[in-house]
Amino acid sequence: MNNIKALIIISFSILIIGKLYAQENKIEELVSQLTLEEKAQLCAGDGMWKTNGIERLGIPAIYMTDGPHGVRINDEANIMEPAEPATCFPTAPLVASTWDKDLIYKMGQALGKESQAMGVQMLLGPGVNIKRSPLGGRNFEYFSEDPYLSGKMAAGYINGVQSQGVGTSLKHYTVNNQEFERMLISAEVDERALREIYLPAFRIAIEESQPTSIMCAYNKVNEVYCSENKFLLRDILRDELGFEGLVVSDWGAVNDRVEGIKAGLDLQMPGDGGLNIKKIVEAVQNGSLEEKDLDRVVTNNLRIILQLAESKKAEAKVDHDEAHQLAKSIASQGTVLLKNEKAILPINKFKRQDVAVIGRFAKSPRYQGAGSSLVNPTRLERSLDLFQNLTDSKLRIKYAEGYNSKGDTNDELLAEAVAVAKKSDIVIVFAGLPDKYESEGFDRKNLDMPEGHNKLIEQVTGVSKKVIVVLQNGAPISMPWITKVEGVLESYLGGQAGGAATVDILLGNTNPSGKLAETFPASLSDTPAYLTWPGEGGKTHYGEGVFVGYRYYDKKNIEPLFPFGYGLSYTTFEYSDLVLDKTEINETESIQLTCKVTNSGEYDGKEIVQLYVRDIESDVVRPVKELKGFEKITLDKGEQKTVQFSLQPSDFQYYSTAYDCWKADSGEFDILIGSSSRDIHLTQRIKLTVNKKYWPHYDLHSTLKEIQSHPAGKRFVDGLIKQSMAMYNAEGLTEDQIENAEKQKQMMQRTLMEMPIGKLIQLSGGQMPERGIQRLIDKINRKIKEENEK
Repeated sequence: MNNIKALIIISFSILIIGKLYAQENKIEELVSQLTLEEKAQLCAGDGMWKTNGIERLGIPAIYMTDGPHGVRINDEANIMEPAEPATCFPTAPLVASTWDKDLIYKMGQALGKESQAMGVQMLLGPGVNIKRSPLGGRNFEYFSEDPYLSGKMAAGYINGVQSQGVGTSLKHYTVNNQEFERMLISAEVDERALREIYLPAFRIAIEESQPTSIMCAYNKVNEVYCSENKFLLRDILRDELGFEGLVVSDWGAVNDRVEGIKAGLDLQMPGDGGLNIKKIVEAVQNGSLEEKDLDRVVTNNLRIILQLAESKKAEAKVDHDEAHQLAKSIASQGTVLLKNEKAILPINKFKRQDVAVIGRFAKSPRYQGAGSSLVNPTRLERSLDLFQNLTDSKLRIKYAEGYNSKGDTNDELLAEAVAVAKKSDIVIVFAGLPDKYESEGFDRKNLDMPEGHNKLIEQVTGVSKKVIVVLQNGAPISMPWITKVEGVLESYLGGQAGGAATVDILLGNTNPSGKLAETFPASLSDTPAYLTWPGEGGKTHYGEGVFVGYRYYDKKNIEPLFPFGYGLSYTTFEYSDLVLDKTEINETESIQLTCKVTNSGEYDGKEIVQLYVRDIESDVVRPVKELKGFEKITLDKGEQKTVQFSLQPSDFQYYSTAYDCWKADSGEFDILIGSSSRDIHLTQRIKLTVNKKYWPHYDLHSTLKEIQSHPAGKRFVDGLIKQSMAMYNAEGLTEDQIENAEKQKQMMQRTLMEMPIGKLIQLSGGQMPERGIQRLIDKINRKIKEENEK
């Protein structure tokens, strides 16, 4: 039987390999048959949403459209017209707050099925840009402030969509963290922050899901447009990260199309009426663009076009009821219970009591973001309707609008709300951010909700102590009323079924299990980018480096309003028995670990177990802790489960700009298990021994201390120090003179060790010639190369 299985696997593998070879041969043949003009046409879109087809060679066009939380198809002639109805899933912050990789895979599957049914071959999503500041206008499209969580969520989404034969476009590559001057701003970011914070989500998604395409961003990174940045598009994306798909521009992000081809930009979207097609042809003809570079991007385009065209399902259908229920499940599991004093929640619907539902958002919810991701939902569930239509309840529901569609209030609206609140046993206020407060195209000015929303809550809390606030917003907000309310439910932008998910949680039909994928700051001045946001003079300086989100709050010891990873439940959980398979490792070993979690409360529930790693002491400044794993588990009341994690060598590393590589330092690390970044329950210390020797590339700017660290340079520097210190002779000096001489000696020795070796050429008056110093440097670099090649 095993032999038969092996033969089947081998046969299947041969078929796949043969198919791949056949496709590559077909692509090679097509490229050879294309005219120069046709090659240029394949590098640009045909209008807004599709690629150019070449009819004479049977090359089809593929259709793509906006995501990421729903399929958005507009009339190309008027993109302001309502899109065709499609399932509006919750937006990225709420999805990430589920911390559920399997659930987001199912969401991806549903989006893939709906794309097929609507004739879409590539869905433009997901977005993994890091939430550098809570003011980012497009934060509602992005998962998290943490690259690990963002990458894992993206991988699940991509695998789900692509399992249905539909392509994805991971975006926006890269360091696209604001809307202010997004088409020209230069993100000035150091390489360590780039590699530790802004690239890992892309790396994880590529390693675990290999997205069909990656969309490059509008902005510049360190003065070079992303759309023509060879370092980003080829050196890192292709050569280091192993990306095999298509690089497409954001809509209108191309600066210089010819330079983009050289750098590795495959497809320009949308089309521009042939302007850049003409420039590509001219560049090849005048020799400023080599045709082999053009052929490379044409080949990439053809590979994806043919792949997606072949996967198109003409008779695909979608079950909108099933998709709606999935949207509700995601909203239910991502909603975060932020406060629940005196167990005000869940509300007992079988107890006779008056419940005030206040706030226009209860009947006209804010359920998605604004801009290119705007979806026309197949249906929309409103919390007020569901409360008023309860059939198995003794609750008496009263409603007051509280504020208008713009978020403003007045004396009449406030008086009505206060009157309803006075006569009620429990008050539920729906509040948050209207569309005009956050959208693609502009950033927020502050963390505040509309004055009308805050004033409403203040008025209501003046007449009732039993107040619950339900928030609908795409990013963190300030909460000046937080101490005056007993309950706060963060429902984010919950999609078309968000209203039903909210009611289920308020009534206890669902136990909340979401946890924040971003920090809620106590004030705007506490945020990492506060001093440099949004930039000036065409640049925004990322002065906070790797200290983004919880990494910053931990390092600065700042107490946030709510920390990363935080979320309450109607039940309680106990953590115990952290066990590691080893507590001493070298830099090539992994660690397997387990812990136990018990549901010790009165409700069935779900818990998100979070794994962090802390470097006790390092050669560079590192975050206090970093997320390296998480698992969401379901526990019945009284049930206990064992949770397993694995830590790899890379989980202990940082990016060293001195050595141009990822490395860890020998020393101690803490393995931390918690229910949030600030609530750590279990800790175990381990010892890491790094045996590998790391050496920088030496040049005339290398310090004598760095030269001395390598055996080949130690003899030279030790001799120089000995010679320099020989001039300090204490013979015949008084005690004061000896003390002063010692101070001078220490100063000289420290200055000497921190001096670039090239300075010796000048200071020696030519006694140490440049060629001699350069020979020493070359000798050390040769030895390093030999050691690395062994």
